[in-house]
Amino acid sequence: MPPVYGGGEMIETVSFESSTYAPPPARFEAGTPAIAEAIGLGAACEYLQSIGMDRVWEHEQHLGRYLYDQLAAVPELTLYGPGRELPRGGLVAFNARHVHAADLSFFLDQDGVAVRTGHHCAQPLHGLLGAAGSVRASLYFYNNQNDVDGFVTALRSTLLLFAELNATAKTHR
Repeated sequence: MPPVYGGGEMIETVSFESSTYAPPPARFEAGTPAIAEAIGLGAACEYLQSIGMDRVWEHEQHLGRYLYDQLAAVPELTLYGPGRELPRGGLVAFNARHVHAADLSFFLDQDGVAVRTGHHCAQPLHGLLGAAGSVRASLYFYNNQNDVDGFVTALRSTLLLFAELNATAKTHR
């Protein structure tokens, strides 16, 4: 099978009369290898090793529980995933009553808060949960409790905005 694209590393021999292709998979990997990306990955791994992955994990566990606790205190939310008592990564997926995940995400973005919405590669699970999608707040070692507090403040403000909009819509019916 001939390659779709031409470029470095996918040719075995070249002459004015003909060329031959490298064996698969190289024949289908035209172009310059991701050298800069490989160097960057190495630097990132060294950086994480200098911190210590056990410290990263402990921080993520602590902050993940803090995030869960703060979100569990918001009555309009349904939280998904393991509860506080089980080990969890630094993320919480949730939905808000009467607010679509995409709408919530859009308004949080206006406050400078980045969350992920959708199925998160778990569409069958969302189907079992009866959820069209969900919002996911994620944390890592560069986040701290102030980031969680800022997120929850923006979330509460956004939920209040939607509650006021819903109340106004009901009075105008």
